[in-house]
Amino acid sequence: MSDALELLTTRRSFKPIELSGPAPSAAEIDTLLTVASRVPDHGKLAPWRFIVFEGEARRAAGDAIATAYRARYPDAKAEHVEAERERLARAPLVVAVISRAGPHVKIPEWEQVLSAGAAAMNLVLAAHALGYGASWITEWYAYDRSVLDALGLAPHERIAGFVHIGRPPGRPEDRPRPPLAEIVTRFSAS
Repeated sequence: MSDALELLTTRRSFKPIELSGPAPSAAEIDTLLTVASRVPDHGKLAPWRFIVFEGEARRAAGDAIATAYRARYPDAKAEHVEAERERLARAPLVVAVISRAGPHVKIPEWEQVLSAGAAAMNLVLAAHALGYGASWITEWYAYDRSVLDALGLAPHERIAGFVHIGRPPGRPEDRPRPPLAEIVTRFSAS
């Protein structure tokens, strides 16, 4: 099996809390983001961008999440608010993949959204290739406008996912995957 196929067939997701430090270096982060940006992009629109959360910036962003949570649930217990504040501090590095999809004369918005998803998947695969574990998730705060505003998203931008990256605790067991016979059909000429 080629190295590329080995990489693709051994990728697994980890819970963000399972990922430990040290975080990727600045050079590794540049590599991760370079790989993430090498995706199909019809029209060369770059319909995505990235926000990197590292160090104490993870907790500063967590303040916006905690504030939004408190606004939604004014009777929430202090420990629940604090857990929300730590959402982006669970892994040593978090990268938000932002979809900047919008109307275009030639490029359907759906293709632009898919390009952002491809950027997130490339980021996950690049992390795996560098020996890190990753988890691509959204969670409630990816859809909360006050959080998006606090993170600097424009009104038309959306979060495709938060990719949590860190050192994996070991090799996880594979989960059951659907048999190809259940998910593949072949179009017939007749």
